[in-house]
Amino acid sequence: MTCKNRQRWESRLKIFCGIDWAESHHDVALVDDTGELLAKRRITDDAAGYRILLDLLAEHGDSPAEPIPVAIETSHGLLVAALRTGLRQVFAVNPLAVARYRDRHGVSRKKSDPGDALVLANILRTDMPMHRPLPADSDQGRAVTVLARAQQDAVWNRQQLGNQIRSLLREYYPAALEAFQSKAGGLARPDARAVLAAAPTPAKAAKLSLPQLRAALKRAGRQRGIDAEVERLRDVFRAEHARHPSTVEDAFGHQLLALLKQFDAACRAGADLAEAVEAAFREHPDAEIYLSFPGLGVQLGARLLAEIGDDRTRFTDARGLKAYAGSAPITRASGKKSYIGRRMVKNNRLMHAGYLWAFATLTASPGADAHYRRRRDHGDWHAAAQRNLLNRLLGQLHHCLQNRLLFDENHAFTSSVTSSIPTAA
Repeated sequence: MTCKNRQRWESRLKIFCGIDWAESHHDVALVDDTGELLAKRRITDDAAGYRILLDLLAEHGDSPAEPIPVAIETSHGLLVAALRTGLRQVFAVNPLAVARYRDRHGVSRKKSDPGDALVLANILRTDMPMHRPLPADSDQGRAVTVLARAQQDAVWNRQQLGNQIRSLLREYYPAALEAFQSKAGGLARPDARAVLAAAPTPAKAAKLSLPQLRAALKRAGRQRGIDAEVERLRDVFRAEHARHPSTVEDAFGHQLLALLKQFDAACRAGADLAEAVEAAFREHPDAEIYLSFPGLGVQLGARLLAEIGDDRTRFTDARGLKAYAGSAPITRASGKKSYIGRRMVKNNRLMHAGYLWAFATLTASPGADAHYRRRRDHGDWHAAAQRNLLNRLLGQLHHCLQNRLLFDENHAFTSSVTSSIPTAA
């Protein structure tokens, strides 16, 4: 077969691409729908490598009208961004699934990067309908995703550092915990961080005068109740507590100051990212729908939007969204045995935000509270009842997003609301 005829023959076949990505290079494999390897290439992880990849795809029939689908084991990064131009479908295949497919090509357990690229290409060739392409979210929606996840990571980092500081204070500085732990915000409060920075040891805290305490609170931005607060802090710091030797206490103080620097940075990062999230989320066209739901504020609504996305074709129905979030139960049945339990494979960020949302609706929505109470009366534990409530809320959210409707309590919980309202005497 001549080269020209071979190109004509290949143009009639469907082409699939698999990419095994790494930090500095990526292996690419192209196969046709008969399983024949058409090309393989190793590219660098830079703009020049991406251009080589796009040229390689173009040589094998890739066009804006009929782009070659690509399978890769990640959904993030510049390589994925370069591939997601136009109408191309990019499939992010779970590495565990790739490992299972690898066994179909051999039992010797051998593994190589070019071989994994070939496996990924064959996954699309044989089971493409069983895998979902990356959603076609808008640039605005993807920006909310980046910011919301970054803000959530900053909050988790702040909590982790706060726990480290709390554990450290328990070892040598119980007066600090007594002074701030019971306050809203705890050790993350600006005034708590300012006072601890000024007095990192019990000895220094006991020597703080009222003007010094007042100055620390003002530096932290406090404006009201300063006089009463400095009196309280002075009494707490000068109360009798067990103490380490001064040399050991000073060493603990140096450790605390080091942690406070990280803690301050994490608190500022969380606050700055929260402002960026709010600005980006309020500009999104779906923000009004999210904020119409009870229990949803800007930050929590942004986290839901970040994980659900704004591609209306991503979930064909509400069941897909519920399964993705992990709120829908899963059934395992074989012979006479049947088991119904919660899903372990899910979007953990979406489930985390969903639990917070479901918990907040208990005080914000009479219908949601009645639904939760009914599930508890039915015999569900708290977590199961809350998960069942989230399952219903996600169905309502999916309906409102698809039809561009705002939440309506009377339509969402018709039976629950009416049953919870006592009849007139």
